[in-house]
Formats: sequence, structure tokens, C-alpha cells
Amino acid sequence: MKFAVALLITAFAALTVWGQAPTLRIVTEIPNLPSELYYGNIKVKPLRLRPGTNTPITINDSDFFVNQQYVDFLNRFPDQSGFDYWVNQITSCANQVCIDGQRDNTSGAFFLSIEFQETGYLAERMYKVAYGSGIGTSTLGDSPGNSHQISVPIIRRSEFLPDTLQLGNGVIIGQPGAQAKLEANKVAFALDFVSRTRFTSAFAISLTPQQFVDALFANAGVTPSASDLSAAIGEFSGAGNTADTAARGRAVRRVAENSILTNAEKNKAFVLMQYLGYLRRDPNSGQDTDYTGYDFWLQKLNNHGGDFHAAQMVRSFIVSGEYLNRF
Repeated sequence: MKFAVALLITAFAALTVWGQAPTLRIVTEIPNLPSELYYGNIKVKPLRLRPGTNTPITINDSDFFVNQQYVDFLNRFPDQSGFDYWVNQITSCANQVCIDGQRDNTSGAFFLSIEFQETGYLAERMYKVAYGSGIGTSTLGDSPGNSHQISVPIIRRSEFLPDTLQLGNGVIIGQPGAQAKLEANKVAFALDFVSRTRFTSAFAISLTPQQFVDALFANAGVTPSASDLSAAIGEFSGAGNTADTAARGRAVRRVAENSILTNAEKNKAFVLMQYLGYLRRDPNSGQDTDYTGYDFWLQKLNNHGGDFHAAQMVRSFIVSGEYLNRF
């Protein structure tokens, strides 16, 4: 989908008091996807126009909204069939209540999609298995001036984004060869993940396969079945240590793909993605100094059994000032 884009820079900013024009900077987070524009240190919002018209394109427009879900959650522009399907879900509505509901459905569906579950969500679980959970502070329910500690996902956006890009590289679920490409990406990512200094420092090669796998399941917070435990240990083919890097990668991936962990971590990852995707920041950065907001939404989602409609979570993020001000 192509949009005409015009950059508006106010005339008063043409020259500084020193007679030198501020620098126009283009900040590209993901190659081939939209960049951020800065005039000096000030973020400049582009004016998006319908081709051949003076009609602005806004995040309230169904086509741009759907396009943004692909960019924020799958890190790619939409394939035509998927784009047409999701736009039609919204534009087929006859009233605003229906439109609002379909926008919520559409956005939530990107987190629940196979493509995201097997890329971004897998990356989140790999970090959980390798390094456990992080510790954050929250003031939710506390008296003024007090706070308490909570368990939070340990992965940061600076880690999540490149790892998700690696896992999802060239993958469009539903297109020919997508599953084979995804599997190849997973194998390569797992091997890279366990080869990193952070991982090798945490897990000595002198560990026995039993010790290694026990530590992974402990980090995951999962008590494995006998068959799951045996399968993960079996990746080392009876070796007395865990020096085989490829086997390490396969074992970590087996634990990360454990169904108990996948179900247990789902709500935490869903809330995390509201921040990483919609707001493009960590839950305790930007206008948040701790994890109180994350704690609030996780409790609300848990209280509603993971139903993001009942928890009004997606709706609250996509109508928030912080999200709308991105555009």
C-alpha cells in the first residue's frame, strides 16, 4: 500500500538564532518500513495524503490502521489478501460501535496470529527459559510512597525487535514455503541465541544435560512431564556435558515451546506487546517510571480470563493519547 507523504516544517524554524538551519534527521528502526523524522531534536509528524488528493490519511482510516498492525506486530507491510480481509472486517460495519469492535478484533488478532506466536512470542519465551523473569516495581494498590516488587518479562524492546525480525525474516504465513522458511529461521535463531556471550556465561558447557535442562525448566517455572523432560535431555544424545551448541539450541527451543509455558506466559506477553507494539517502548520507560501500568493491565487481563475485550485492554491502548500522538 502506497501513501503520498508530505513533510510540513514551519517557516519560523527555517533558521536558528545563529543563522544555521536545524538538521532534518531520518531515524530508521526497521529497514524498508516507515522511518521517524526529526527536525533538530523535535519529532516531526508527516502529513499523509491520499494519492492525487488533499485528503489526509489518519490512524482512524481503516486501511492505514490495518497497515499499522502489520508494521507494529509483524514488522512488515501487509500481503494483499490479508490486508483486504482485515480492512473488509472493519469497513463492512454499519455503525461506530461495530467499527470500534472490529478494530479491537483486528488488532488483537495480530498478537494471536500464528505468525506472531511463532516469532515475537517465541522470542519472549526463549528469554524466559534462558534467564527467568525480571523484577520490577509497582505501586498498584499501595499507599502513597510505597511500592512492591512484581515478576515481569525479562526481555527488552532493544532485544525483542532484532530477534523477532530474525525469526520472521521472509515469513508470510499462508504463502507457499512459509512453514519451511519459519522452521529454518527458528533453527538458525536458536543456534545464534545459545552462542551469545550472555547465554554461555549463564550456562557452562560442563553442565550435564540433566542439570542444563532442569535449569531451563526452573527458569520457565514449569514442572515438565517425564516425556518432555526426557525429550529435552535427549537432544544431547547421551553426551556427558552440554558442549554441543546445536543441541543446546534444540533443548532451549523444546522448553520454550512447551505447551504449559506457552499457556502460562500468554497474558504476560500480551500485555508486554501493548507497550512494545503500540507504544514502541518498554513498560517502564517513556512516561512510565515503573511497572504500575503493566501490573494494572496484567491483573485486569487475568481477572477476565485472558479476554482482552472484557478487559478493554486493546481498546484502551489504541485510543490512548500516547498511541494516537505517534501519527
